[in-house]
Amino acid sequence: MTDSKRSLWLIEKLYNNRSLTLEEYECLVSERNDEAAELLRAYADRVRREIYGTDIFIRGLIEIGNVCKNDCLYCGIRKSNASCERYRLSDEEILHCAVEGYGLGFRTFVLQGGEDAYFTDDRLCSIISQIKERFPDCAVTLSLGERSRESYERLFRAGADRYLLRHETADREHYERLHPEGMSFDNRMKSLAVLKEIGFQVGCGFMVGSPFQTPLTLAKDLKFIEEFSPDMCGIGPFIPHRQTPFGEKAAGTVEETCYLLSIIRLIKPNILLPSTTALGTVNPVGREMGIKAGANVIMPNLSPVSVRKKYELYENKICTGEESAQCIECLKKRMEGIGYTVVCDRGDIKK
Repeated sequence: MTDSKRSLWLIEKLYNNRSLTLEEYECLVSERNDEAAELLRAYADRVRREIYGTDIFIRGLIEIGNVCKNDCLYCGIRKSNASCERYRLSDEEILHCAVEGYGLGFRTFVLQGGEDAYFTDDRLCSIISQIKERFPDCAVTLSLGERSRESYERLFRAGADRYLLRHETADREHYERLHPEGMSFDNRMKSLAVLKEIGFQVGCGFMVGSPFQTPLTLAKDLKFIEEFSPDMCGIGPFIPHRQTPFGEKAAGTVEETCYLLSIIRLIKPNILLPSTTALGTVNPVGREMGIKAGANVIMPNLSPVSVRKKYELYENKICTGEESAQCIECLKKRMEGIGYTVVCDRGDIKK
């Protein structure tokens, strides 16, 4: 069997069974070609429409601070980056972002930031409670890194609905090559399991094209997603930042990212799958390409304009144009132009 025909056979198997072996995932990743990508895209779009129709869910992203205790080798807000202009939003600024977002039609707010001791459980619980009290029809998603089980439980009781924690890679050796000593692959995986046990809608994710990534490491990511069965999965192309040890590494591609988005949609048809800002940074129509490949979530930026450039995980992040929350009408037109509809909805996963 030729590589091309084997890819098509594996796609048919995945579409019908929702599962492949690790070796089969590795083959599917390594034997990517245009014909396979188009078949995957068509199947991903089909199963997504069966569950969600043409609905695209929007999340209002509030980047609450770029102070971080960690020194991840790929991240622009890493602790060692002395050129990073640090900031923290006040409780009032965060709430103001939510008020503005609600008026624009957002019914999910994503509070994202570095691992920063300033944002204590007490402070976060107060912010979450205020948002939920003012907007009881909204969901609150957190993306604040690794915390203790007790912390996660408090945040959940305060009203947080979802938690995003990218696993970055499901391969231990690869994880250790992306992170400094002191960061633990086991703790990252344990944190994801704890979040699910507590009752959060849980999201994981990884970078596409990150340094030292191979078809096998990607196959392990796909197998992990199959077995862990997250509610959400955020993937986007790796984009280097000059103030990191990986500043000269090559970026990931939109094409491979879209290929993997389609595979993830087939693995778990009801998953909430963002078309990320990173896709739009690499290619002006990258987010549209992600939607066509099976994604059904977009996260426009609700952060104050004054800090958007400061939350620079990677270089040249788009942050003040049509990806911003204030340009929601522009975004709606772009989605309508490719046959999809932005909806004002919490956008919970459909079980």
